[in-house]
Amino acid sequence: MTPQQINIADYNYPLPQERIALHPLPDRAACRLLHRKTDGSISDLVFRQLPDVLPPDAVLVYNNTRVINARLHFRKASGAAIEIFCLEPYSPADYERCFAATSACSWLCFVGNSKRWREGILELPCPSLGTTLKAERRMKVDNASVIDFSWDNPQVTFSQLIDALGEIPVPPYLNRASEESDTRDYQTVYSRIEGSVAAPTAGLHFTPEILSQISERGIPRLEVTLHVGAGTFQPVKSDTVGEHTMHSEFIAVNRATIEALAATSRPIYAVGTTTVRTLESLYHIGCLIESGKWQGEVPQWYPYSAEHPQMTLRQSLDAILQHLAGSGSDKLIAATRIIIAPGYDYKVVSGLITNFHQPQSTLLLLVSAMIGNDWRSVYDHALESNYRFLSYGDACLFEKKLAD
Repeated sequence: MTPQQINIADYNYPLPQERIALHPLPDRAACRLLHRKTDGSISDLVFRQLPDVLPPDAVLVYNNTRVINARLHFRKASGAAIEIFCLEPYSPADYERCFAATSACSWLCFVGNSKRWREGILELPCPSLGTTLKAERRMKVDNASVIDFSWDNPQVTFSQLIDALGEIPVPPYLNRASEESDTRDYQTVYSRIEGSVAAPTAGLHFTPEILSQISERGIPRLEVTLHVGAGTFQPVKSDTVGEHTMHSEFIAVNRATIEALAATSRPIYAVGTTTVRTLESLYHIGCLIESGKWQGEVPQWYPYSAEHPQMTLRQSLDAILQHLAGSGSDKLIAATRIIIAPGYDYKVVSGLITNFHQPQSTLLLLVSAMIGNDWRSVYDHALESNYRFLSYGDACLFEKKLAD
């Protein structure tokens, strides 16, 4: 069976609403950690034990993206409430330039109560910054809209405006409104690059103390950036995986990180599925560059293509480094639509720290690609043992040996 032929119903499991954690524990590191080893055995631990169970020769890689206050609540003169949910920059398309804009920018957005706003300019005063944010709807793009934002204070950036006026978006499956505590709870302690509309939640369990303990054990820590889009919550609605269209996400990796990955022979452990997608995409980007087919985005099914060249990880990363040298850039900027499903051959990642994922989701497929059908026994154990699920829930540590 090819990955495209997988029946998504085979990746369903019963998840009672009461098992979905609505808030994190007061102590991030006090959550539980399910450790599934390469031999299939399971240990029930606490997350603060992670530094002791990581292999001493591992490299830890995590996603440094920062969740933005993506929800903006406007109100028409008639009193109708209009919610604008910022998804990704449209003009300028570059995240850094868009956040640094000082008079206008455009974003691709979801619009709530859109039937009540077909034309006209909405205004949202921001007294603390001495300006008013204006929004005008330009055009539809699929199920989203391009929104032109503008303001009249050149000393104020768009980043400052959404920070002051916006609301952090919590996952829809929590079935609750955002709360003030989410501003703190829904960010990793190492988040620093603005752009995500959802947190890379596996990283929420880390504390500065745990990171220090990992470094003290001699385990290097590397950073990548993948800005998590709203599509991460999109369930697979088709019967087969091949009919599902993956969303595109922005990734950025510094030259120094790529050099470190190319030089290491250590097993690479990824914090979260977003980091996995970034690292595995790097391998395929190098293959696309080497074969002269790189166009800025990793296609969804490229890893499974018969035309995919057989390259080592070092060869692939060297191709990226040569590409960066030729362009004079110190950072790889790209997009990825990669889907990692059973049948995928991991090229970079040996271990994964993650949370428990929704039934029939692409993230559950990614986990199954790493540990095989054992995912079901792992999830059965977690349900029987009262683990907490999804974004604010408990964590897992999965290990897989790379192919010889």
